[in-house]
Amino acid sequence: MSRRLLCAALAALLTTPAAFAADHASLTIYHADNDGLFSGNARDTVNAGHALVREYRQVDLVAGNHELLIDGLPASVDPETMAVGFDPASGVKVLGQQLRIAHPLADAIGQPVDIVTADGTRLHGTLLGWAQDTGAMLRTDDGKVHFVRTYVLMTLPSGSIIDSGNLRMNVDAQSPGKRDAHLTYMTGGLGWRAAYSATLAAGSTCRMQFKPEASIANRSGRDYDNAKIKLVAGQPNLGNAGVRMYSMAKGPAPMAAAAMPEQASLGDYRSYTLPRAVDLPKATVTLTPLYSTQTLDCQREYVIEDGGAYFPPKPNTNDYGAQDYKDRAIASTLAFTAPDALPAGTLRAWTIDRDGAPALLGQAGVADTPKGQRVSVQLGESFDLRASRERTAFHVDANAHIMTESYKIALTNGGDTARTVTVREHPNRWREWSVTSSSVKPAKQTPQLLEFDVPVPAHGDVTLTYTVKYTWTAQDL
Repeated sequence: MSRRLLCAALAALLTTPAAFAADHASLTIYHADNDGLFSGNARDTVNAGHALVREYRQVDLVAGNHELLIDGLPASVDPETMAVGFDPASGVKVLGQQLRIAHPLADAIGQPVDIVTADGTRLHGTLLGWAQDTGAMLRTDDGKVHFVRTYVLMTLPSGSIIDSGNLRMNVDAQSPGKRDAHLTYMTGGLGWRAAYSATLAAGSTCRMQFKPEASIANRSGRDYDNAKIKLVAGQPNLGNAGVRMYSMAKGPAPMAAAAMPEQASLGDYRSYTLPRAVDLPKATVTLTPLYSTQTLDCQREYVIEDGGAYFPPKPNTNDYGAQDYKDRAIASTLAFTAPDALPAGTLRAWTIDRDGAPALLGQAGVADTPKGQRVSVQLGESFDLRASRERTAFHVDANAHIMTESYKIALTNGGDTARTVTVREHPNRWREWSVTSSSVKPAKQTPQLLEFDVPVPAHGDVTLTYTVKYTWTAQDL
């Protein structure tokens, strides 16, 4: 894998792949979480992402046993998944095949090279090799060998490198003529993820226009024109591209036209077949609808949380000091119910400013979420809301196996709108506990969580107080 990443980095520096359009290819593209694949700085991403490609190449054959060359393959094609076939009725047999992987320097070894180093020194010699730890290795005319770790320019002779992979096959054809070769292979440089846009409506009630799209990145180094696309959501193990794929004699059936992608189960995963063919030029990110845009109910939540779900092996009676904080920012979150199965991706929340222009409230990742499940993303921290926490009492009665602890949480709101702040506490000195008193009734109480919904008026403040009692038995010590 490191060698492939090295090839990708060098390719970005030293060569521009020649354009090659594969018309009418069918691509099954898997979900990818590599941010660089979808950004403007896509260096070292030719091997990020995975896609299964099925395409046709029309080839011109002669009768008998001869060599056939198919070029224009992606730089990161997996050789062990490459399969080529012909229709059985064509009278063509594939006797053997050899894939030549595109490498920006492999074919330049032994060729003359000019290098300009970072300090401006110019070197001319024969390229002996390249390695990530030593950089370029060349022998100059005086016989000396130089290891150049940092350089700003390397010039190679024309034709000394290949800019795309190619496949050489030994075929036996019963008769001459043009035939369709069916290619199937796995490649990197292609990936997709969901891109969700949530535009919040003005007013006191949370409503949002929810626009789900698929973001498809092509960094494979070649074009796929008029391609049929199937997107796979979920997390299959693709660390090793794995299973060999065999091409079929017949092509895939045409997809029925539809307004939105056709959704279906695919083993343990979910697939989305795009309704129309799509052009995926190299070095592009393409957005296409995933579901229809719709208006959803939502909830704006403001959350302050302390601690986590943890219980010690025995009651913790140590007075280790209060877990206090002062003037802490409160998280601003957006929550809603998934209207359909939502693949993992990025959600961006927008609002319309007073001048009518859109403004970004924040963005966060969304995990794979089944239909009907709750989605909650943190957009940022509220400017106007603050919280301070202070422990006000702590008492242990070892003989009675009782421990009590009290807290005071002060909430302030400097904004023009009243807010309800969700305070999440985790009493974790021991697993047996109860609330003996509180200034606000708990909204939720589980063995690992104590939650309060506290209304805070505009330009005002509220103090929440509560006391927790822990109990245990002698056998717990």
